[in-house]
Amino acid sequence: MYPDTAFEPAVSREGAQALFGQTMGLVSLTAGLFAAGAYLGRNQSSGLGLLWFIAAFVCLLGINFASRQSEQLAIGLLFGFGVLMGLAVAPTVAYYANSNPDAVWQAGGATGLFIAGFGSAGYATRRDLSAYARAFFWALVALIGFGVVLIFVQIPHGSLIYAILGLAIFAGITMFDFQRLRRTKNIASAPLLAASIFLDILNVFLLFLSLFGGGRRR
Repeated sequence: MYPDTAFEPAVSREGAQALFGQTMGLVSLTAGLFAAGAYLGRNQSSGLGLLWFIAAFVCLLGINFASRQSEQLAIGLLFGFGVLMGLAVAPTVAYYANSNPDAVWQAGGATGLFIAGFGSAGYATRRDLSAYARAFFWALVALIGFGVVLIFVQIPHGSLIYAILGLAIFAGITMFDFQRLRRTKNIASAPLLAASIFLDILNVFLLFLSLFGGGRRR
């Protein structure tokens, strides 16, 4: 999701506002489609959720390529990605909704505050965060590796450590993505930026869900 970490020349205020409005509009619509997918898939098995996840990953790759060719195709793939990701995580969300409904609402509220806070900080800061992009990426890879270890090794408070580290990493990634949103000059890149920000929101939501729900579902 980070095809080019180098900054492009700064854009005019009007252009930046147009790109911000279009990107966040796409994020909102994708989030709504994600919610619809999660509702439709609430009774499906975890195995089927894995198939939806693979299909969503294909859509994500498609957005990266389509954004260079056709903005409409990229938007269509983005919306499909939102629905498929909703179907993919539906079993997890349904598990928490049935076992601890308050955790879902708390995670949603905390996610909104988290993205608003770190997103605003990233959008406003003058410091070039692209210098940290590689560090964010490798930290995320290390977190994924730690998550795999937790599947096979029982570590005291492992889920709590995983969630806190994940939130720290996505704080930096969220700031970076929102700074890219301010600095990017090509409005056709809105679907790709929206996919990145939506992924930030989704991952932060799932991490908060794990915190408020008392641990990740295994």
